[in-house]
Amino acid sequence: MTEEGGKKQGMKVMGILDIQNTPCARESLLHGAGGSLVAGLVHFLATSRVKRSFDVGVAGFILTTMGSWFYCRYNNAKLRIQQRIIQDSIKNKVIYEGTNLDPTRKKTGDQ
Repeated sequence: MTEEGGKKQGMKVMGILDIQNTPCARESLLHGAGGSLVAGLVHFLATSRVKRSFDVGVAGFILTTMGSWFYCRYNNAKLRIQQRIIQDSIKNKVIYEGTNLDPTRKKTGDQ
């Protein structure tokens, strides 16, 4: 899908969520689809009630999608924080390397 300006336009769900450019969106929707299928099918096999199984499938979709979304977003945020800490550490290492403030430099008695 392309627009006239040559920019790529992602696939949108209900005109709101751009799946291609939103982190975790595609995976969450796929997990939700699988969760709804499993929940509805298991409920149908256990009770043989079609309408109620459909309702359980919809609830399974919502719960699985939201759970997968929040789990993925939390892990992405945690990863970004770790990357920022590592970048700051590398920057400090470059700044302080070879000086008296270098924490890896061994202290001798004459300093």
